[in-house]
Amino acid sequence: MTGNASLVIGIASSAAERRQLAQLLGGTEAFLIVSSVHQARRFLDLVRRPADAPAAPDAVAPAGPPVPGLDIDSDRRVLRWREREVGLTPLEHDLLVCLTGTPGEVWTYARLHRAVWGNDHLGRGSDVHSVVRRVRRKLGRLGAAPTIQAVRGVGFRLASS
Repeated sequence: MTGNASLVIGIASSAAERRQLAQLLGGTEAFLIVSSVHQARRFLDLVRRPADAPAAPDAVAPAGPPVPGLDIDSDRRVLRWREREVGLTPLEHDLLVCLTGTPGEVWTYARLHRAVWGNDHLGRGSDVHSVVRRVRRKLGRLGAAPTIQAVRGVGFRLASS
């Protein structure tokens, strides 16, 4: 081993899983536990680029309050609209984090695939459409005003309606 320090990055979506992972990694020299692939990528992006360099174009902004009333709880992987909430799968969560981080901005199929699936495989885009369909159903079930709009042949964007 060289003189370089090692870092282990663990991804666990729930608090219980993070505690269990921390116990497993307890003997490791240095470790970081995050709740999503996006958080790990943001961390690695910050480590790789100088402080004054702009963020990578595919960097995902954390889900925040840009759409009033819509909130994503990444620790519990839950979508909340006002007082109602619904659970999300990891792919649904990551797709929503992308779209809510930049409402109104069109995310291309390629950009979404890189951010959510972590690779450049596109195929016909049916995987993206499938996740969008499920998220639209969940938004509808909550009675949420924001919608996911398709931009034909390009990708998707979150519209606050």
